[in-house]
Amino acid sequence: METPLRDFLEIPYEQLEELNLKAKADRVAARDPGKIREARTKFLSDEKRIKAVTVCFTDLEGRFHMLDYDKKFLLRSADNLTFDGSSIRGFSRQAESDLRLAIDWPAFYMLPADVFGAGKVLVFGDVCDQDGTPYAGDLRARLKSFAAELRKKDMVANVANEIEGFIFKGRDAERRYFETGQFEYVSTGGYYHSLPGDTLRKFIDTSAEVQRALGFANEKDHPEVAPSQFEMNYSYTEATVAADQVQLYKLIARQVAAQMDLTASFLPKPVAAVNGNGCHTNMSISKKGKNIFYDKKGDDGLSDFAWSFINRILSNGNDLCLVLNSSVNSYRRLDPHFEAPNQIKVSASDRGSMVRIPIGNERTARIEVRSIAPDANPYLAIYALFRTGLEGPLTAEDNDSKRPRTRFLPDNIYDAIRLFKGSKFAQKLLGDQVHEKYAELKLASAERCAKALGAIVKRSEIQFHHEVTNQYLWGQF
Repeated sequence: METPLRDFLEIPYEQLEELNLKAKADRVAARDPGKIREARTKFLSDEKRIKAVTVCFTDLEGRFHMLDYDKKFLLRSADNLTFDGSSIRGFSRQAESDLRLAIDWPAFYMLPADVFGAGKVLVFGDVCDQDGTPYAGDLRARLKSFAAELRKKDMVANVANEIEGFIFKGRDAERRYFETGQFEYVSTGGYYHSLPGDTLRKFIDTSAEVQRALGFANEKDHPEVAPSQFEMNYSYTEATVAADQVQLYKLIARQVAAQMDLTASFLPKPVAAVNGNGCHTNMSISKKGKNIFYDKKGDDGLSDFAWSFINRILSNGNDLCLVLNSSVNSYRRLDPHFEAPNQIKVSASDRGSMVRIPIGNERTARIEVRSIAPDANPYLAIYALFRTGLEGPLTAEDNDSKRPRTRFLPDNIYDAIRLFKGSKFAQKLLGDQVHEKYAELKLASAERCAKALGAIVKRSEIQFHHEVTNQYLWGQF
């Protein structure tokens, strides 16, 4: 019998789901990370069919980065992994470029071989300064630390994101937009309407299978309102896990699309005159296992605690807008003609409101923050929203349930940058260094784009978008 040249690990999807759900449960339960590390390293050492470990992290703007380490090297060097931070937008300067990468062993995923390649696993990393302390620009570490502080009070922040995206014809359609000036739909079926065998449905089915295998706990998936638009929903989980899942959701969609010679796009408004993409974020807090956002006798079934949380977010809506809508293109999405949540108010029914109150019960009572674009840094957005809901300053108007006037979010990035830079609360939330660097990055991209949005999507909005641009595209200016 002929011996295969390569024998790398391939695990059936059903078994992958079981393994990843178990790892997720251990993580949500805050099981001892030292014991988890011991178990993971033993598994990697014993399983000869694993060749590489993909370690990933997120930069300040929310862009996802991945490094593949040879498994044997990683097991020897896990406490001394470094990378060049000066090559990452918003990270260290060239003169002090080296940063450390610490493995977050509980955030460990077994991968489907047909999508990610055989013999690979994935783990998230925490970015650290040269002395090993958490790096200020790593908002994932900031969110993890915040969640740990809540846990000391027997509280858990829960999140479920509803992420919309588009599928366009051709690979790399976003990076080629500066040449083509257009995107091509694969489907024009519309909301809930797509034939079982068409390209959009095949993409959704394949992506949903991968999500399920990674332990997302899927709920439903469907074509969205705009042509070639999709959404794949999954269950709520702890905030840091949820933010990781946002990054994995987009990674899965992009990889599946690429394998089908398509492009998955999470630009907020890649095509004018149709609905844009949102990242509606459902939030609640539990204490000792009880949902403290729920009160059967409260207005809309919410507790006083939840209403205080809402009012603090609305009070600071303008200060947070740049965090939640972080690109020039995202302000094109905040157009009231396309179900855009641009009104700084709360409603149980009006989908133009920044905050909506979905129908819920003792288990599912929550608020839905709708004014978030899918290109936002999920760690930064979720961290900022929870901190604001719990600690944000209130104004006299926010204590007035009648709310005499409706306020609106900025309709362009320049106003959002100005409000963010002038916000003492945003400065306190992020610290001086991150607050300044974030505004600087947003302004750098904005200044390469037309100041007035106009009626058509400009090539520069795509070319210099933080999730699209690279060294070559950035240099074409």
